[in-house]
Amino acid sequence: MTIEGVRIHPLKKICDERGMIMPMLRADSPGFEQFGEIYFSVSYPGIIKGWHLHKSMTLNYACLSGMIKLVLYDERVDSPTFNAIQELFLGENNYVLVTVPPGVTNGFKNIGLKEVIVANCATLPHDPEEILRFDPLGDHVDYDWDVKHR
Repeated sequence: MTIEGVRIHPLKKICDERGMIMPMLRADSPGFEQFGEIYFSVSYPGIIKGWHLHKSMTLNYACLSGMIKLVLYDERVDSPTFNAIQELFLGENNYVLVTVPPGVTNGFKNIGLKEVIVANCATLPHDPEEILRFDPLGDHVDYDWDVKHR
């Protein structure tokens, strides 16, 4: 299920004999709102970063190195996808931009064997009063981070 307001845009890597450029977001990209800050989050294999919910900030995630499982939980009572959970797999094997609107709780897990580097181009500068944090293994979101053997 796709959560209301979440957008996924395929991204292209521009490669040549010198290396590559990995464009992420431009001011004329579809859905671009505004620039607040950009930061890079590095995590080790098996580590979960989350849960967190932004009250006003829109997030724009791209995983530059490694692979993550990004999990979204819609806490917006007025949303048609209220209480929905969405799993996305981002990284070297699926280079995409995922836009997460305010009110959608999110977290990610490094699912690879090396460090991951996740970029976030947020619409607002970080403000500790604007974010809510929850234990990734707690009961705020009914979600099991383990591998699912379907």
